Amino acid sequence: MPVTFLHTADWQLGKPFASVEDDDKRALIRQERIKAIERIGLIAKERNASFILVAGDLFDSSTANKSTVSAACSNIGQLNIPVIVIPGNHDHGGPGCLWEQEFFLRERERLAPNLRVLQESSPVELDDVIIFSCPLLRRHESMDPSSWLRTIDEAVLTEFNDKPRVVLAHGSIQGFDSSGDDEDGAGSAPNLIDLKRLSIDSFDYVALGDWHGTKQVGEKAWYSGTPEMDRFPKGGTNEPGNVLVVSVERGKSPLVETIRSNNLGWHQLDFEFAGDEDLDTLDRAITELIGNRAGSDLLRLNLRGSLGLEATTRLESLLDSLNARLLRLKLDNHTLLAPTEEEIEVLTLRSEDPLIALVANKLVELTDGSEEDAAVGRVALRELHAVCSNQ
Repeated sequence: MPVTFLHTADWQLGKPFASVEDDDKRALIRQERIKAIERIGLIAKERNASFILVAGDLFDSSTANKSTVSAACSNIGQLNIPVIVIPGNHDHGGPGCLWEQEFFLRERERLAPNLRVLQESSPVELDDVIIFSCPLLRRHESMDPSSWLRTIDEAVLTEFNDKPRVVLAHGSIQGFDSSGDDEDGAGSAPNLIDLKRLSIDSFDYVALGDWHGTKQVGEKAWYSGTPEMDRFPKGGTNEPGNVLVVSVERGKSPLVETIRSNNLGWHQLDFEFAGDEDLDTLDRAITELIGNRAGSDLLRLNLRGSLGLEATTRLESLLDSLNARLLRLKLDNHTLLAPTEEEIEVLTLRSEDPLIALVANKLVELTDGSEEDAAVGRVALRELHAVCSNQ
């Protein structure tokens, strides 16, 4: 009969999110990754899963601090089903690793007796399934971590009778890896897994970790992706923020269901102003993304085009509100200040105040000069407009 389990990976608990400047907001994002464990547990309960697989990188670092270790163990222990983990490139195994440290061992024994860490390349027999563990014992493995699977004699495999066979591995596959998967393009060494050399008939499912998006990469091979998004979307087929519900039977194709587990909203918006009226269009577009929420979203906002003096001031007010409401606003603002004819006339044709009119005309002339002079002139015109508007 089929066995149902959850395939997850890349929890990366304790990730610092150093690009978020506000300490309180950074703490909220980190805490959300801990809260994701509870959501994973609810999905496991709803789908009557027998166990949960974590295909590497449960922690973001092999030196995760004690509070992160304790929080992880506490939340995992409350899931009440087995959680099977292998070390990945971020939390790799080997001598002196996190998994062998006294504090982790003590917290796991006390808080998470259901947590099992597989540090050896070997088959592990559970009640209803065989796990073929392919852990990373170094951050960068020069050899295929799954190569040992190619040396198993089929006669040995038959000893496990009709139990489904699940490969648990962390790394990249040919032509598809996590290089550049980070927000700013920095990636890790591939730890290459050669799926083509695995016998498709010998195994029933390959649970992969490393790539942070959900993706099927073979007839029986999937990346689950990270259950809680940790970077801005890159488009294409990169779809993070899920867990996979997998049903397997020996000798049959697996049934895989993608379930959303993400809570925080990571958004990207590219917008170009064609006129001042487009500021309202931008406001509506942002509202569609984040609604009236605060403290739940991150936004990468790329702005182009030009705005008049008053519209530029309104834009700054909008950005100020977004900075307060969002966990992070990553802004790339190339909007040019371009006063409208009406705004220039208000400043240069002030018969009641000839001194301001004289200064305004000089600044308008400056905007026709070199790039540096033009930039200074536009800023000064805006300041002058603000002063006059407040009179």
